Amino acid sequence: MDTSVTIIGLILTLIIAIPLFYSMRSTSINKAKIKAIKNKFSQNNHFNFEITETQNKKVLALDEKNKGFLLMNFNAKEEVVSFVDLNTVQSCKLIPTTENNTDTILKIEFEFQYKDGKKTEFIPFYKIENDQIGQVCLYEDHQLAKKWTKMIQNCITV
Repeated sequence: MDTSVTIIGLILTLIIAIPLFYSMRSTSINKAKIKAIKNKFSQNNHFNFEITETQNKKVLALDEKNKGFLLMNFNAKEEVVSFVDLNTVQSCKLIPTTENNTDTILKIEFEFQYKDGKKTEFIPFYKIENDQIGQVCLYEDHQLAKKWTKMIQNCITV
């Protein structure tokens, strides 16, 4: 009786411990990857991305003092990392692209209007192709993008 209870207890412990181990390992790998990307784009410690927010495999980072913006998207098949030096940017807007004659949003992009030459850069934030379940993450991503557009615009104007 004691042996069977012990064996069942060990099996249950393994069933719980193995997923926890892989989850913690994945989290630490992602944190290390994010830190490495931040260090790469810090340009010899010029930018210090102290404001960071993560949601739906997207990481947004902002340096308000030196005016830098970093977007990491781990949703795509290839990781997409975009950096913008906000000292050279005049304005930031959010551009949602919808399907013809419907309210279905296909993609959301940040539009950066540069001071020099009136150059415009679009950085994709949400694409329906990367949303595996079909617009489940759209509302959250859209709200996050609106919030960050305001933060970036405030950083630009200060």
